[in-house]
Amino acid sequence: MGVNCISFYKQKIDMNFLQAFSFNEILTATLVLFAVIDVIGSIPVILDIKSKSGHIDPKQATIVSALIMFSFLFLGNQILLMIGIDVASFSIAGSIVIFMIGLEMVLNRNIFNSKGQAKASTIVPVAFPLIAGAGTLTTLLSLRAEYQMINLIIALLINIVFIYTVLYFIPKIEKFLGEGSIVILRTVFGIILLSIAIKLFSSNVNILFE
Repeated sequence: MGVNCISFYKQKIDMNFLQAFSFNEILTATLVLFAVIDVIGSIPVILDIKSKSGHIDPKQATIVSALIMFSFLFLGNQILLMIGIDVASFSIAGSIVIFMIGLEMVLNRNIFNSKGQAKASTIVPVAFPLIAGAGTLTTLLSLRAEYQMINLIIALLINIVFIYTVLYFIPKIEKFLGEGSIVILRTVFGIILLSIAIKLFSSNVNILFE
């Protein structure tokens, strides 16, 4: 009797998994997260941080950002409620950090005193807020309301593998681009980061006061 019950529940779980699994949802969620995380677009920023700190640990940055993203996927609203803040306030805080990074890149001045602190730079600002930023975390909360959890987990895992690959090859990317190209890209992407930060700040300030 016990064996039959276990077999029945196993079949039920398998059926639920098959019903929830959707290639279209995985593809859409993967592309959305890829666009929001934008690790390719963050390459000049990461190179700039690496030049100041000396080294960025790809494994540590990937693990920390993955832990943050999975925590928000499962417990996002609860975490924010537990510490007494809302999504808009969290996004505004993230936008300020992004603004400071952009300002640092454009003016070529050190705001984050990360010289010789590679481990600290790997976590802040690389893992957060560049990879697992406010935009990524709020997007995960939005996707959770629309898609099945199993599909979101797979989509997030695909993005995490891609993030690690890009971070792992950062030294080769740096060598390929050369110092002159990196300086130009740093300035351009610094202005882009400033624009993103201002947009993120203004949109969430409106939500906060509403």
